Amino acid sequence: MKIVKIEVATELCPLRVPFKTALRTAYEIENILVKVHTDNGLMGIGATVPTWVITGDSKESIVAALEGPITNALLNQDARNLNVLLLKVQKSCINNSSAKAAIDIALHDLFAKWLNQPLYAVLGGNKPLTTCMTIGLDDPIVMKQAAMDAVAQGFSALKIKVGNAPDKDIERISTIVDAIPSHIRLRLDANQGWKAKDAIRVIHELERLAFNIDWVEQPVHAKDFEGMKYVTDHVNMKIMADESVFSPQEAFALLKDRCVDLLNIKLLKCGGISEAIKIADLGALYGVECMIGSMMESSISVTAAAHFAASHPNVLYCDFDAPLWLTESPRGIIYQGEDVKLPDTMGLGIII
Repeated sequence: MKIVKIEVATELCPLRVPFKTALRTAYEIENILVKVHTDNGLMGIGATVPTWVITGDSKESIVAALEGPITNALLNQDARNLNVLLLKVQKSCINNSSAKAAIDIALHDLFAKWLNQPLYAVLGGNKPLTTCMTIGLDDPIVMKQAAMDAVAQGFSALKIKVGNAPDKDIERISTIVDAIPSHIRLRLDANQGWKAKDAIRVIHELERLAFNIDWVEQPVHAKDFEGMKYVTDHVNMKIMADESVFSPQEAFALLKDRCVDLLNIKLLKCGGISEAIKIADLGALYGVECMIGSMMESSISVTAAAHFAASHPNVLYCDFDAPLWLTESPRGIIYQGEDVKLPDTMGLGIII
């Protein structure tokens, strides 16, 4: 089953409403679709998006990596040698995690199709999944209404975007808490927006108010591992790394020094399912639970993330709401309120 052609195409997908964080405001995504063709007629699909402020990858750089060194590494190779090919992808060029994720997903889809099995079965599990819903950064009254709408749609966990003004963030969270049932769990995401001492001050106030908060995600700059550890050591609330953990090497650095309590894995950050498995395994070795998250990306790559999440015992939390922000209907992944279901058909379960 030799790889004979790799196709790359791009498409614009508008969002239903703007997506605002401390790092950016998105109005649409540029989905980059990859198709890996073989000489026996099977085709694997993958997808990715450029996210300048997180991965540093642009549409142009992703396409160049896919059509250049990654294609050169894979053409005429036997797609059944999955692990060898995944290593070739990782070694084909430096960085470019978004491009590597797209081809990694496509190779996994292709391999599962060859076995005529759903990808989750090939990866080794199919546990139930639920997702939170993200509440974008905005004025407190706007965020309050978005939170109420999400609860009405059946979401019991809300991911609240904060991080551009510590005192305003406390107001935002308090306004939301006053408007929703007390059993709803909150997960705060500062997207690197606070300094370490501001983060501690805000978290101490939230602890005093005794809100139902599971954790605070990425309170300080991604490269500030000392700041992450300082915050973790000085608060009772759990701290999660997101932008700080791209690779297994970064995960190891965070874990060995106990800089954080939790890890957020994203396929487009780490370079695909193969690298995500390594990070989740590392977390398990250190007794640190993982969440699988998503960028603002298409349902193709989120479906791949869901197959991985369903199969790995140390991935206990999911943030898969990105496709629900898009005007297009989700492909593959199935949403039933906060419950996430996967197709039982072969591969990702997506037909293009």
